[in-house]
Amino acid sequence: MKAFYQKYKFYYHDSLKLAIPVVISQLGHTLVQTSDSIIVGHFAGTTALAAVSLVNSIFLIPLVIGMGISYGITPLIAQNNGRKNFAECGRLLSNSFFLNVITGIVLFCAIYFGVILFIDKLHQSPEVVIQAKPYLLLLSLSIIPLLIFNTFKQFAEGLGFTKQAMLISIWGNVLNVCLGIIFVKGLFGVSSMGIKGVGYSTLIDRTVMAIVMAIYVFRSPIFKKYLKDFAIRNIDRMRGLQLLKIGAPVAMQYTFEVGAFGGAALIIGSIGMIEQAAHQVAISLASMTYMMASGVSSAAAIRSGNYFGSGNHKELRLSAISNYHIVIVFMSCTAIVFTLFNHVLPWIYTSDRNVINIAEQLLIVAAFFQLFDGTQVVGLGVLRGMGDVNMPTLITFISYWIIGLPVAYLLGIHLNLGVMGVWYGLVCGLMASSVMLFLRFQNISRSNNLVIVDDIKTGN
Repeated sequence: MKAFYQKYKFYYHDSLKLAIPVVISQLGHTLVQTSDSIIVGHFAGTTALAAVSLVNSIFLIPLVIGMGISYGITPLIAQNNGRKNFAECGRLLSNSFFLNVITGIVLFCAIYFGVILFIDKLHQSPEVVIQAKPYLLLLSLSIIPLLIFNTFKQFAEGLGFTKQAMLISIWGNVLNVCLGIIFVKGLFGVSSMGIKGVGYSTLIDRTVMAIVMAIYVFRSPIFKKYLKDFAIRNIDRMRGLQLLKIGAPVAMQYTFEVGAFGGAALIIGSIGMIEQAAHQVAISLASMTYMMASGVSSAAAIRSGNYFGSGNHKELRLSAISNYHIVIVFMSCTAIVFTLFNHVLPWIYTSDRNVINIAEQLLIVAAFFQLFDGTQVVGLGVLRGMGDVNMPTLITFISYWIIGLPVAYLLGIHLNLGVMGVWYGLVCGLMASSVMLFLRFQNISRSNNLVIVDDIKTGN
């Protein structure tokens, strides 16, 4: 064991040093929705909590599309930084900023003009839909500043600077919680807004975060050599397509996964409002651990991109495996927490005993899929850093839409296992994704396929 630890010791330390700030920053995205659920669950009631669950399940799909596209810059920045091509980093940032602003506007319009029209036809409780509509509008508007924040966040993280985004995310969440309580409950002379209050708090929070992150990047001296070629004139079709070549498949990967979970939420919503609220409680807790694992995945993508750009394939493999070790240990710990405290954790969100009874059972299932959830997202990160995005996209589609969601519907509806059956189906999808992505990584890193991916990325 000592020899094993010594082999990976440097990579553990290197990965954790990079990953911990990213984990906290990634966790911030989930904590926004988690805090919204907590505030609404305690101050606005079970119907409002079910409305939050409905909106989050719908909003997550356009959200991850935008987030996935914004992630396209990170491996490219990491690779160019590994090659000491600093000027190209600035040009990529120009194109990423333009692309993400356009993406944010398009996604907002798609939600506003699309989802609002058919939300009444999703067979959800009418009282839930009434409360969901204004919250969905405000949340969808916040996607524009969120993608602007993510543009500069992914740029800085691609260069290995992760702490500032972490700090901004922490303070942003503090602001979101404070404003959410004030707006929902009605404090300091502000009229009680109900569920709309958390929508306004999220919009304000994300706008402030975008402004502060942009100021940090432009004013910090450490980025000066990278920003010399940041200009409107450097926005061009070639680099835009280069970003989309990575970002679009990543967006599809996240869409297939989150879309399956969103579909599962709609299936559960057709079962009953109590079950839907319980699902929101359990999935919020599971989402927090997932986003932490996603932070490790982002760090793995950065380091894989660095080693890939410099052509150091042996170091790439050792670094990637160390990230697998880290996420397995972490997710094992969270699985134990979910198992031991499944009777306690739901009380964070609600005091409705009927909701808590179901959520307690779901957390036991969540404990089982922690390992699969963590290893599959790290696998995606490692492969993304290497420029391998198309096959992982196919893997995620098969895992969630050919295996996970159909099994969830079969068990939950046809075999009458209810919300538990739906969650069993999700476990099957996560397990399939984890195994296939790891086999893909092993196949590439142990063969000449790594060179083939390199050839594809450089256009040779």
